[in-house]
Amino acid sequence: MTGFICIATETLPAGLLPLISDGLGISPSMAGQLVTAYALGSVLGVIPATIATRGWRRRNVLLLTILGFLLFNSITALSSQFVVILVARFCAGVAAGLAWSLLAGYARRMVAPQQQGQALAVAMVGTPIALSLGVPLGTWLGGVFGWRVTFGLMSALTLVLVAWVLAKVPDYPPQAAHQRRSLRQVLTTPGVRPVLAVVISWMLAHNILYTYIAPFLAPAGLQAQVDLVLLVFGGAALASIWLTARLVEPLLRGTTLASLAAFAAVTLVFGLFSGDPRVIYLGVAAWGLSFGGAATLLQTALADAAGDGADVALSLNVVAWNSAIAGSGVVGGVLLDRWGAGAFPWAMLVLIGVGFAIAHGAHRHGFTPGPRASGCAVAGGH
Repeated sequence: MTGFICIATETLPAGLLPLISDGLGISPSMAGQLVTAYALGSVLGVIPATIATRGWRRRNVLLLTILGFLLFNSITALSSQFVVILVARFCAGVAAGLAWSLLAGYARRMVAPQQQGQALAVAMVGTPIALSLGVPLGTWLGGVFGWRVTFGLMSALTLVLVAWVLAKVPDYPPQAAHQRRSLRQVLTTPGVRPVLAVVISWMLAHNILYTYIAPFLAPAGLQAQVDLVLLVFGGAALASIWLTARLVEPLLRGTTLASLAAFAAVTLVFGLFSGDPRVIYLGVAAWGLSFGGAATLLQTALADAAGDGADVALSLNVVAWNSAIAGSGVVGGVLLDRWGAGAFPWAMLVLIGVGFAIAHGAHRHGFTPGPRASGCAVAGGH
């Protein structure tokens, strides 16, 4: 539910852009900066926030992030000042960054070591649900009741989540001082940098297509069916999370490589047959199947490699992930302006190839063969 709120809060302005623009009396491009401010908050705030809260009890940190969404979504819903809303969005991004750095470690601590990957898969379900169902529903509600009501409903959802956390979620002590590792120590831990490099290459390739899906669908005559195409993607991604939950423990490396290879095959087919609607729909389904488990696979590999530094490593993952999202907007925009949407698959194929090569080479640290060791460190310690 926390993951759902993170993703929905981030992406709602994209679906509500014309309404926000009219409501605040600003241009659509200025309204689009509400998404940028959120991403910047996540990138710039996550590492300091994660380090600053390492000495806090874990449930207090989780509640802090959720209450942050309550406060900043409420400000967004109520304020008539664009600058105030922009600052609130930046702060909401900081809360989201802290949440993402915390969730993986929290989920891993709640189960036995050999179930950590499965627990993370369950915790990540909120992301595809938000992308495939939450954002379209929020956009529809905004059109019926107004965009402010949509953000108000997000605040109401956080109140339910606070009560749920207080009633059901176990608390854990902070990481012991002697176990806390510096940012430099975490970055130089074997396996951490290869996993982060795969995060950047994979997410950059994915988000080029996801961000500019509408112009990519135009040659196949599907520009009016973007919502249906994304629904197919979201449904396949949900199925992928279920499948990943079964494979992450015995076959983390193999599943990661297979997912990258499948995505590469999809991009090749897209490059060759981008004008065929049937190929596009089948390809999008395969794309969702290859992508849905990405967060589980990459965060599990990163936390395993980082050991006691897992919380800091996962904050670096947030930076890498959101930087790739921001970079995809720039790279995709340049490709679209210079060569058209037909250039997307070929650029993506290069990026995926780089990610596959790095993952394949990280067989000693990062993406090791065989089942996950039962003694893998739990993020944050016990």
